[in-house]
Amino acid sequence: MNNLPIKHLNQDLINTVAKEATNSERLRKNYNFHELSDKVQRFINIMQPGTYVRPHRHTRPEEMQGFEFFIALQGKIGVLLFDESGNVIHTETLSLEEGNYGIEIAEGTFHTLVALAPNTVMFELKEGPYISTSDKDFLPNFPQEGTTTAREQVKIWESYFVGNAKPSYNRK
Repeated sequence: MNNLPIKHLNQDLINTVAKEATNSERLRKNYNFHELSDKVQRFINIMQPGTYVRPHRHTRPEEMQGFEFFIALQGKIGVLLFDESGNVIHTETLSLEEGNYGIEIAEGTFHTLVALAPNTVMFELKEGPYISTSDKDFLPNFPQEGTTTAREQVKIWESYFVGNAKPSYNRK
């Protein structure tokens, strides 16, 4: 019996969580390596194309000045950053194949992610603890998860990462 105080991130874990993500209504699934009360949240987020992550930011008490760091482990992730009006101000692709592996965003930055390949695996680090009632501040002009409008929004975002589509900088 192995009682070592270690946790593994391996292909078996990724395959198990990817299957759960595929079968999930949200088309994504987290696997936490941390306890919710830990000072640093460490988890993989496995996403399937079509998943909708409502644009949000994380805010913590001023003395905590946090961050969020995304690292691509498999597949391809589209990262979108927004201003407070909901305009896309930056897009970036994370992928091992393209040589851009990760991005750190500052506390209070509105963002979302899109999966640009099946079984996209992202390792995420951010300051904890996780408090579900105050973890996210959503941009108000974007649809709730599970709606037709949300599915349409994902298609628009995905288009920014293929061909010559450009983000619209004038959100109504």
